Amino acid sequence: MEPTFSCFILFTLTGFVTSSSFDDRYRRNGTGRHDYCVLGAGPAGLQMGYFLSKAKRDYIILERNSGPGSFFNKYPRHRKLISINKIYTGRRNREFNLRHDWNSLLSDKPDLLFRRVSSEFYPPADAFPLYLSMFVKELGLRVRYGVDVGRIRAVQSASGRSYVLTDQHASDYTCGVLLVATGLWVPQEVEFVGSDLVEGYESISTNPEDYKDQAVLILGKGNSAFETAQSILGRASRVHMLSSSPVRLAWQTHYVGDLRAVNNELIDTYQLKSLDGLVEARLEKIAIARRKEEGRRRPGGKKKEEKGRLYLTLNKYVQSKEETNSSEVTGEELPGHHIDNFPMRKPYDRVIRCLGFRFNFSIFEGASCPPNSENAKGRLPGVTAWYEGKETPGLFVLGTAAHSRDYRSSAGGFVHGFRYTVRAVHRVLEHRYHNNPWPSTKVATTHLQSWILKRLGEASGPYQMFEMLGDVILLRGSYCEYLEEFPIQALPQFSSLTGREVSSHGLIVVVMQYGKEKIDYLGRNRAETDWTKAWKSNFLHPVLYFYDTLPSDEEMKRRPHSWTLPRPKAIHHIVEDFLTEWESPVSHIQPLRRFLEHCVQTDLRAFYAESCFRSSLTHRKPPLFCQQGYLRRQGVAHHARPSQHVHKPGPMPADQDAGTSGADAAFPNYLAPAGASVSSGLKLDF
Repeated sequence: MEPTFSCFILFTLTGFVTSSSFDDRYRRNGTGRHDYCVLGAGPAGLQMGYFLSKAKRDYIILERNSGPGSFFNKYPRHRKLISINKIYTGRRNREFNLRHDWNSLLSDKPDLLFRRVSSEFYPPADAFPLYLSMFVKELGLRVRYGVDVGRIRAVQSASGRSYVLTDQHASDYTCGVLLVATGLWVPQEVEFVGSDLVEGYESISTNPEDYKDQAVLILGKGNSAFETAQSILGRASRVHMLSSSPVRLAWQTHYVGDLRAVNNELIDTYQLKSLDGLVEARLEKIAIARRKEEGRRRPGGKKKEEKGRLYLTLNKYVQSKEETNSSEVTGEELPGHHIDNFPMRKPYDRVIRCLGFRFNFSIFEGASCPPNSENAKGRLPGVTAWYEGKETPGLFVLGTAAHSRDYRSSAGGFVHGFRYTVRAVHRVLEHRYHNNPWPSTKVATTHLQSWILKRLGEASGPYQMFEMLGDVILLRGSYCEYLEEFPIQALPQFSSLTGREVSSHGLIVVVMQYGKEKIDYLGRNRAETDWTKAWKSNFLHPVLYFYDTLPSDEEMKRRPHSWTLPRPKAIHHIVEDFLTEWESPVSHIQPLRRFLEHCVQTDLRAFYAESCFRSSLTHRKPPLFCQQGYLRRQGVAHHARPSQHVHKPGPMPADQDAGTSGADAAFPNYLAPAGASVSSGLKLDF
């Protein structure tokens, strides 16, 4: 949900501050005042530090521990990362290789990659702080360690809003923009009867021998829960796992935060009936307790000592505990008394909570505190589509903590995703506070198809942040402006965030998407190979949206559930490809060209000189390729290089509208507007 109209006005007024006033307002001789304060020296904070340093901004990174990436000194508890470190891809293209390198941060140093500290496919957790330390040192980032910020407050003055951070020594750090990159580190807990008897993932023993011949109940079914279960499978007598939802497998949901195959061995032992199991129940409705009748005799006279063992029961069976010890129950209060085949009727030696982590809201006071998000069970702060805290102008949330924008739908909660969203936030900051428009590339319209295919074949940002970051192409007639990795949910605010306007020619948005149908992802018919049915693609594939004007806020809010963007004027799916290369002439390239011709209303084919000559004699406006090449006495298109960087928006020379067909009846019928049809079904019989 976007900010209210009043908040939007406040954002507009505070956002368009000139570079000089912003810099002068907060730059002082004292070390406690900075334009930008980055809270946290984890991967997101350091990634932002790199961009601020490269732009020569006044910033400081504040870290409470003695080194960067301190979270990884303890977590994951069993010391193996599940982020892929694929070194050998068969390619030398650095951008392409980042698609399969889930640990490296972005920089202008080609060799500053995670592979320098580990070559393992699933690296040891200790390697990550080592890599981050290397990142800080080689880039010369300004990090101040040992600063434990315990209080953040917003201060409003005549010159604008600022944020004051107070550390453990009562020292203040004041900044105009606060970039919160603290991650998630507060253990998520659920209150229920007997929750005090439960051990936490953050403090359990990681020695498998400590679980020898024990029955263990694990609360949770995420990666931390399965990681814990997997480490003790060979020692524990039985391992049961309980949560409110069934297991979600990452290879089925395409969400990297769901259960990864590297951690799922317990599913085998459950399905093959080897004492382990999975159960669903709401944690708020359970109770963990000890049984009163300890040392009771079983039929046959044998005595079984049950002292200290824990039972799982349900709240509805537990009697009032106002005058008794709530950690003890009678036999009548156990589910087995009511249901003789209750699956968890036997006692456990220990119960372990593995429910993940939540954002630390406690350090924010009053107006400085971003609200809880509407998803992720309130564990994350709510942010706008450009990652600014809702109701907290000038406070941006980075990294895992900003995952509420794409929770369970993309990779924004993980390094290989948020390294790109951090770059997007920096570009927003550069325009808002320093009047630098979003970087773009000027591409001749005749070369647009080639440029798109190049991006589809190697770009890592849209590939990792599918359905969240997309390339925006501003059509200008004979040329286009190509903007990379824009947060597409912010399309209604595109001009104010980028400093670039949409012309009457419209725009194209290029995103990567998965199919929305529920299928058997290992079944025989799981993939679509027919390009005429590209819209049925189930796996990751490119989708192009053509709009004649920017979608409005209302259209973005009211788009159908699971739709990435509002209904466009025309849409084109490029059929999924097993190799994710999208370079086949018939299945990929030719349908894309036909769609682009609909959008730009001109023929985008390349021609020999003879064809250009004949076309110039029979058409009022020959194809754009001929106009920019042959008719200018050049054998090829005018621009020898397909693109050049644009630093400021503005019109081209007088030929900016060359090549647009308008209502020219001499153009074939296939160049009629595509409307909202799926253009992958166009005929190619011209």
